[in-house]
Amino acid sequence: MAARRTGAEDGLAALRLQLAWGADEALAEAPQDRLRPAPPLPDLLPPRPPDGAPGEQSPALPPALLGAFRRGGGEAAARAWELAGQATDREALRVALAGFDGCALAATATNLVFSDGNPDAGLVLIGEAPGAEEDRTGLPFVGAAGRLLDAMLASIGLDREKVLIINVLPWRPPGNRTPSDEEITVCLPFLLRHLALVRPRRLMLLGVLSTRALTGRSEGIRRLRGSWTNVIVPGLKEPVPALPTYHPAYLLRTPAAKREAWADLLALRRVLDVEH
Repeated sequence: MAARRTGAEDGLAALRLQLAWGADEALAEAPQDRLRPAPPLPDLLPPRPPDGAPGEQSPALPPALLGAFRRGGGEAAARAWELAGQATDREALRVALAGFDGCALAATATNLVFSDGNPDAGLVLIGEAPGAEEDRTGLPFVGAAGRLLDAMLASIGLDREKVLIINVLPWRPPGNRTPSDEEITVCLPFLLRHLALVRPRRLMLLGVLSTRALTGRSEGIRRLRGSWTNVIVPGLKEPVPALPTYHPAYLLRTPAAKREAWADLLALRRVLDVEH
């Protein structure tokens, strides 16, 4: 009969598993109390907009996004919902973001990367997070990936005057690392409010991070790309159709995927032609 494992042996086994997964350093200065009750959840919709503002009757967020909020929300996300919901135009939202201290990325970034393009275009492209060039200029998609995005848009008769470009995160993660779930959750209220204010007819989601953040889906981008899906935006009465595709940075690393990205662009162009 196998010997009973002790608590110490179980602890060592857990540590070995963490090392095997690549978790080889502690990022917090002090241990976290995982048993402490979570703070109460706020209303998961921004405050009711003033009379005349878009979308006084808002749909609830889908269950997958509510689950993400519960896992990584907390007090900072609650403040983000409150501040974002108070913004009645894009400039007020920019000011609210600039003064928000609930995301540590703001302290390490050079510039807030708010948006670029035409807010009245009806088509919004949503990227992931700023890179070094974007952080330096304060504009999304201005580096190598941005030049490829411009070429992609031009191939179907679009340019930055005919789209609005936003990122899920408005601040660059240090070293271009992948944003954490908590960082995404804290920034999500501002992105959703931005969408509610510009009231897009269509979205194009660039990359797996933006696709997961706005749809709550967990599949890889190869499975998600190319199929229209609905994104629920608090503040808008109807879901917004969205087309996930590859991020231009991924296409720079994986040129073979450009064939599929081209098919996605053609699908977008066909829909735009029908709507116009």
